[in-house]
Amino acid sequence: METIAPASLATTTRTKAGDGFSRLTSEDFTKIILTELGKQDPLAPNDTNTLIQQLSGIRSIQSNMDLSEGLGRLVGQDEFAAAAGLIGRSVAGLDETSARVTGVVSSVPRTSEGAVMTLADGARVAFSDLDTIREAKAAEEGAGDKTP
Repeated sequence: METIAPASLATTTRTKAGDGFSRLTSEDFTKIILTELGKQDPLAPNDTNTLIQQLSGIRSIQSNMDLSEGLGRLVGQDEFAAAAGLIGRSVAGLDETSARVTGVVSSVPRTSEGAVMTLADGARVAFSDLDTIREAKAAEEGAGDKTP
């Protein structure tokens, strides 16, 4: 008699669940166990506990991956919100060519690399390459153009 290979388990589950083992329902899990038991050689049965442990381990790994992905999205949203809060403020950092730039943030587009601040002069600074933040008014006063 043949046994179900782990690859066929993953394929069957993914097509039913759509997003991996984290979406595996109790009904799907029961079907897998019953299929495994039905395919066993009665004279040399497989250890069902081992199968359950393997599936549980796979579900745990998938859950960890989903959690990691969710945390990554949350960090990206937090970074974008922090960068958007800098609109109108003077910042300094390194642009895409690693040249030092300083200017007032005029917009913050979200890119595949994360939040990137566009300065009033058109220069772009990734949030991760930012090293100085000042109030726009304080930056103007620091340039010697003090008006009461």
